[in-house]
Amino acid sequence: MAEKWSLGRALRGMFTKPQIDDGTWDDLETALITADFGPDITEAIVDDLREKVVRYGTTDPADLQRMLRESLEERFAKFDTTLKLTERPAVVLVVGVNGVGKTTTIGKFANFLRRYGRSIVVGAADTFRAAAVDQLATWAERSGAAIVRPEKEGQDPASVAFQTIDYAKANGTEIVLVDTAGRLHTKAGLMDELTKVRRVIEKQAPISEVLLVLDATTGQNGVMQAEAFLEHAGVTGLVISKLDGSAKGGFVLAVQERTGIPVKLVGQGEGLGDITGFTPHVFVEQLVS
Repeated sequence: MAEKWSLGRALRGMFTKPQIDDGTWDDLETALITADFGPDITEAIVDDLREKVVRYGTTDPADLQRMLRESLEERFAKFDTTLKLTERPAVVLVVGVNGVGKTTTIGKFANFLRRYGRSIVVGAADTFRAAAVDQLATWAERSGAAIVRPEKEGQDPASVAFQTIDYAKANGTEIVLVDTAGRLHTKAGLMDELTKVRRVIEKQAPISEVLLVLDATTGQNGVMQAEAFLEHAGVTGLVISKLDGSAKGGFVLAVQERTGIPVKLVGQGEGLGDITGFTPHVFVEQLVS
């Protein structure tokens, strides 16, 4: 079986040449586009690096590799990737279209927080799909989190959110993760529902984060799908799911620059532990090495 393409491998081939030449720039541009940086960011990065190579009078590919790493770190560093979970309870609203891995992400995030010794309750406020509630309950159980389920089928999502906050307050639970519906059949209806959920929650506790889950495999289309949430849901952070960091890692920078919203979590596999906080320096190192 052919070895899977990765940006790091493509760059290694480029940077082991004797010197920088015209082919180096063509190869770099192709590698960045293939890694899903998008044409605008790719052009800006390549133009910046060409200017630096001329300014410093170097023909050494090792210098170009270092400059690329520094350039990417600088671009990522413009965003504050810190999760803000200091309130008690800290309430996190998780939004996103159906099929992006939202339920799985909530389970992984609960497990991630449990590893830091936090107590978690998950609110199953996507009440229109019984399968979604059952799936979320399975993930909550695997992660050691409590779950508040709808008391009846089709229960108002805002009332489930209300019950979840009530549970957290009564039990001293530190962090609340609220799942929400991902239907986009009517943008107005979905946003009205989210607004109601937010309003009900904020009567009981401040919302610490609104995390939008995006599927890295859909690339720029994923951002277009999510525009309703970006406009109306008060999104404070992005979660990139289904990310193969070495192959499509450019999507992380592309989506941050396009939305102006920081990526705060990255999911890179199917396992319970396959989610991490987003650290630009570490991510860039993995990307270009």
